Amino acid sequence: MPDFSKMLEQAQAMQGKLQQMQDDLQHQRVAAASGGGAVTVEADGKGNITKISIDRSVVNADDVAMLEDLLLVAVNQAQEKAADIAKIEMAKMTGGLNLPFKLPF
Repeated sequence: MPDFSKMLEQAQAMQGKLQQMQDDLQHQRVAAASGGGAVTVEADGKGNITKISIDRSVVNADDVAMLEDLLLVAVNQAQEKAADIAKIEMAKMTGGLNLPFKLPF
């Protein structure tokens, strides 16, 4: 018969590790740039955008679409980098197991 108290203990330990990993991710930083560095976006390891920098040279009221494109590219790249960090940290925690579900960060 399975030892349910031991299974519960292991589940609680895993939950603690998961919470610690999420806290650690929140303190990590990634950066991405577009337009040759004219737009820079920083995010935490969970993918939350923390800073956007825009060089004055790309601010043109007659070409807002270009600035929007540069922002979109940089934001997407920063979030991809954050997702990569989260995958690496999760792999460390799970011993490389490929879990069949997506975590909420």
